[in-house]
Amino acid sequence: MADKWTENIAPLDRQRWKDHRLAFHYISYHYYDVAIRHTCAGFEVSFVKRPFDAPYEKKPDGADKLFQPWWDEVKAWGIIQNDQLLAVIETAAEDWSNRLRVTELWIANEYRRQGIGTALMNIARKRALDEKRRAIMLETQSCNENAIAFYLAQGFSLIGFDACAYSNNDLARKEVRMELGMFLA
Repeated sequence: MADKWTENIAPLDRQRWKDHRLAFHYISYHYYDVAIRHTCAGFEVSFVKRPFDAPYEKKPDGADKLFQPWWDEVKAWGIIQNDQLLAVIETAAEDWSNRLRVTELWIANEYRRQGIGTALMNIARKRALDEKRRAIMLETQSCNENAIAFYLAQGFSLIGFDACAYSNNDLARKEVRMELGMFLA
């Protein structure tokens, strides 16, 4: 089924899709509880998967947009039907660190779990390899269990985190920024 979608993926025109809002929506039943402990020997950090008391629902807020000016060398690919974007991956080069950052990966709810995410991620891998990047990295949230599972299945691993990226109470909200990466060289 992934081949069906691979045929429909095409580069997105920057002028046409600049500032296009992505309606991120998901429901999670689990989160990664992040604990940071300072000891006399240093720091101990743990990420333990735990169930939410009630399902967590991330509703679209319109904050994520394509082709933002702060990203360098941005390229995006997507699936468009009837002038509607069904799925997209956007990547930006980090020349200073020789990495490729996946800045956006979005698939409309009704098209998930059909191989589209893997097909889009393969495009990011190809770009990184073609440009001889040493790694691919991306950000997700500790409360987005499906995204984390997908990225781990794609070969990513935890490379860092930010416990106050979104607010001063990210730890309590169970929404810690997780940086995941895949080393290529």
